[in-house]
Amino acid sequence: MTRRIAAATLAAAALLAAPPARAANKDIERLSMQIAALQGQLADLQRASEETRAELRRLTELVAQQNDLLKKSGADRRQLDESVSQSFKELDDRIAEIKESIAGLRAQFPAPLGSPAPAPTGEGTAPVPSSPSPGPGAPGPASPAAPAPPASAPAPRELYSQAYADYARGNYDLAIQGFTEYIRNYPDTDFTDNAQYWIGECLYSKKMYEEAIEAWNTLFKDYPTSDKLPDGRVKKGMALERLGRKSQALIEYRYVVDRYPNSQAAKIARERLTP
Repeated sequence: MTRRIAAATLAAAALLAAPPARAANKDIERLSMQIAALQGQLADLQRASEETRAELRRLTELVAQQNDLLKKSGADRRQLDESVSQSFKELDDRIAEIKESIAGLRAQFPAPLGSPAPAPTGEGTAPVPSSPSPGPGAPGPASPAAPAPPASAPAPRELYSQAYADYARGNYDLAIQGFTEYIRNYPDTDFTDNAQYWIGECLYSKKMYEEAIEAWNTLFKDYPTSDKLPDGRVKKGMALERLGRKSQALIEYRYVVDRYPNSQAAKIARERLTP
């Protein structure tokens, strides 16, 4: 009997304990489902975040590419502008050289005797007519002839052309004399500053570097708007190098590059600055 009661008691206890255990299992199952749902949402958020970061990287790279294209376009435009400016400057320099060469050739091949010399443009003096020579047997003058008046300065074109021709032939002393006379007689022409520049070139060719530097310093001081300033600065730097004053020469080269970046002289200066 006792055994039956005990068995019944155990059975009842098992029946009483069953509902709470089932309830606990359901709670665990719900929590597991919620956790799984949260894990799924977290995975979705991570994927979305990675996609967003990838899109940001793509957009950043695109912006960087656009910036690079803009910079390159700007650099190309500046390079093109510099190239065009350089081409015009080289053309102007070439025209000036041709003019000076033509002037030198005219000095080497003067007009035939008896033909009137062409009048220089804008300035100069009229040619002085020559006196006829007395024919054979003609009576001489009754009294000694009066001393002739001092000859007037040659026409500017002829004087400059002759001086440049002397320089081209290597007659540097005659060229210096001619250019100096040109400056003295015609101090305000378009070629006066050129004459001062070529005096420096003649002295440089004679290896008189200190004197050449002084000649170019005079060019810088007296003709501050001359188109020969870049060339004079570069040649001054070269003369300083010849004298062993390298640091002063570099100052001249940097000045030309900074002040006249598109000139032919600047190209030479850059080459001198590069070891």
